[in-house]
Amino acid sequence: MRILIADKFPDKYIEKIKGIVREVIYEPTYKEDDLPNNIKDIDVLIVRSTKVNEDCISISNKLSLIIRAGAGVNNINIPEANKKGIYVANCPGKNSIAVAELAMGLICAIDRKLPDNVIQFREGKWNKAAFSKADGLYEKTIGIVGTGKIGRELIKRSKAFGLNVIAWSRSLTKNTADILEIYRCDDLNELFEKADIISIHLAQTSETKKIISADLINKMKKGAYLINTSRAGVINEDALIAAAKDGKILVGIDVFNDEPEEKQGKFSSDLIKIPNIYVTHHIGASTMQAQNAVAEETFKIIEQYKKTGVVKNWINRCEITAAKYQLVIRHFDKPGVLSKVLQLLSDEKINAQETGLEIKIIAEDSPCDPSTAISALNKLQSIDNVDMILGPLCSSELLAIAPILNKDKLITISPSTTSPEITNAGDYIFRTVVSDDLRAKVFAEYLIEEDISEIAIIYENDDAGVGFEKAFVKEY
Repeated sequence: MRILIADKFPDKYIEKIKGIVREVIYEPTYKEDDLPNNIKDIDVLIVRSTKVNEDCISISNKLSLIIRAGAGVNNINIPEANKKGIYVANCPGKNSIAVAELAMGLICAIDRKLPDNVIQFREGKWNKAAFSKADGLYEKTIGIVGTGKIGRELIKRSKAFGLNVIAWSRSLTKNTADILEIYRCDDLNELFEKADIISIHLAQTSETKKIISADLINKMKKGAYLINTSRAGVINEDALIAAAKDGKILVGIDVFNDEPEEKQGKFSSDLIKIPNIYVTHHIGASTMQAQNAVAEETFKIIEQYKKTGVVKNWINRCEITAAKYQLVIRHFDKPGVLSKVLQLLSDEKINAQETGLEIKIIAEDSPCDPSTAISALNKLQSIDNVDMILGPLCSSELLAIAPILNKDKLITISPSTTSPEITNAGDYIFRTVVSDDLRAKVFAEYLIEEDISEIAIIYENDDAGVGFEKAFVKEY
């Protein structure tokens, strides 16, 4: 497994990753345009803020997993990853405290005009009269938009400052608000009208793009603070700039549109000359505590993927696809059973969007003879439309021989998830998701009649389809 880390990453965790994979390439200065030229033969790509665009993904020949070493994934072209069946994972919640701390810091900075204090001091200007007019924060009302992990960390810190907390989130219920001891606003209009301080903590999606509209910004109290440490795209930036220029609101942001992609250097922005806007350098998650937590989570994702083929924090997983039926077969322990099952699916043109199965390779003298396993796996590699081989195979011994296998082929071999009502100790389970209920039922009956299966059950469940977003189907 070859891994490319295309952003700054703690040395300690680079060494940890090197300990479990064949090669780690560390290029922290890579930019968006560098990735397409350097993605060949890379299995796993790790990024923080570097953009992973369509070209990078389409050019890649072995890429199977992209890890965002952080929470948001709007810098990754997920639709393109879906087309190629590439997993995308993230590290949610690991930088929540760091971002909440920065949001609180920006609130304090605005109230006491700390940046201006420092600038004038460095210029040799003493201006105590101007900087002695802070309002103070105690008993003001803070409105928190988004009550995920970061929002909840800010709630804790706001209470410590004696602020009254109100909040809005699509998922925030009255019961949860009561548990958090905050006031739940019915909508954003109510929150923007009531709050003295507003802090945004939303993921950027098609639903949240510019959700903080000009109309909402115009509802804010005169002199109110607007803080954004989430994503630039959730705010109508033109309306934000206009309100700040008019002197109506004070702004503290860690993100803005058209941020420089370079790690350092000169840049230009309309925000630079607006005195009512304080901007930090997109550093919300950039504390050593947060970076180590994110790096540890990244390591765990890679470790689990390598050992089991299961992707922790898989985010481009489709909860509902066109498939509405789940066919579960408890089959006999006989050679050739699974091949017959798969062949019948193929003959009947039943599309299996995702399968879960338990494979045991058994030799006469040993329940898990590596030589027999190698022979069987080499044969699996020769099957058309099989891309790669992934573990766990059968035992730790087989993991040791994995490097000699043809890495250009893939078959996922992993423990199945089974349903207690149809399984007993020693059963073998084949599970697949299908979209045609009538043919699936006929197929199930045929399996039993041909002495292939003891039980074949079809579950009708709207959530049965599990695959990549937009019903990812690979074309061969």
